[in-house]
Amino acid sequence: MPKRKPVVATRKPKDEVNKKAIIWTASVMLLIIIVMSILLVLNK
Repeated sequence: MPKRKPVVATRKPKDEVNKKAIIWTASVMLLIIIVMSILLVLNK
């Protein structure tokens, strides 16, 4: 029983970290798309 309590306690922070990681990856992908679109417009 004592071993299971820390596991439950560590699951909630992991979810928060996963949300932050998803936000970071989404923002990086958006930045890459924006930069690529700007480069394409400038090349034309």
